[in-house]
Amino acid sequence: MSNSLAAAVLTTPDLTEAIRAVRALLAVADLDRAEVDFEAVIHSPQVLRRVQDVLPGGFEWWAFGETAEGSSKAGDDPAACLPIRLFEWGRPLDRAEPFIAALAGTAAAVRWDLNGWPEVPEAGLEAVSQKYAYLTLTVNSRDLCQDEPSQDHTVHVHTSRGDDSGRVEWLAACVGSTPTGRVEMAFL
Repeated sequence: MSNSLAAAVLTTPDLTEAIRAVRALLAVADLDRAEVDFEAVIHSPQVLRRVQDVLPGGFEWWAFGETAEGSSKAGDDPAACLPIRLFEWGRPLDRAEPFIAALAGTAAAVRWDLNGWPEVPEAGLEAVSQKYAYLTLTVNSRDLCQDEPSQDHTVHVHTSRGDDSGRVEWLAACVGSTPTGRVEMAFL
């Protein structure tokens, strides 16, 4: 398992603004072979039904809670095991916004696995390969693992474990922001 640092470049109570920022960052990224991953804890049968519509073919999940039992691997019915923690990887990019819309206030993380960040000679930045080219939107949460529920949404850009503050600043500027200073380890 590899990891990166996820630097928050925008926190806002306006989900539309957060999605606009994600779109702006996607516009500068190399999207060749890009995909999107999802993580959420679903409590409501209504949210579960909407997410099932957005992610046809099923998704990986586990019952959530100290005494909870049930999982997709066991073939259990997720509706009978709520709340559940959902993990889904490798979906097409066009599933991201419908997934976010299906959440209706549920805390989640949506991560875009990109092919790379571009070279920016005027900022002294070399191209970044797929290994460290990720973008995460935490919805109704400030952190990647949804341990800090919130009424706002945070856009995170991922970098290597080395010093890549220039890249973070450049990407934040692409969305009209500055880095918030919050950085957390991301396990990929």
